[in-house]
Amino acid sequence: MGRDSRAEIRTRIHKRIRRRVAGTPERPRLAVFRSVNHIYAQIIDDSQGHTLASAGSTEKDLKQHGGNVQGAKAIGQAVAQRAKEKGVTKVVFDRGGFLYHGRIKALADAAREAGLEF
Repeated sequence: MGRDSRAEIRTRIHKRIRRRVAGTPERPRLAVFRSVNHIYAQIIDDSQGHTLASAGSTEKDLKQHGGNVQGAKAIGQAVAQRAKEKGVTKVVFDRGGFLYHGRIKALADAAREAGLEF
């Protein structure tokens, strides 16, 4: 009997989180994805299936730090600013099956400081 890979474990945890966390028009979902080199965040209204705002470390103006902790803070601020421009101030946080630590925590804290409530 083999062990599950890290990706399979993260996918299983993410499915478990998504059973409870869903974005509504009043409180869309702030979804975070972390790869080895980059980090991405989206504000999603799951009832309509639309992405309201997004930011990622591959964007030209956010590329200077890459996907490290400083980059995650920049992404958190950028996605919060873009969400506020669309009139979104309250969100539910979806950590995507990743531990709430390091880059994920830095992104969440920066988004909170920029004015998002979750």
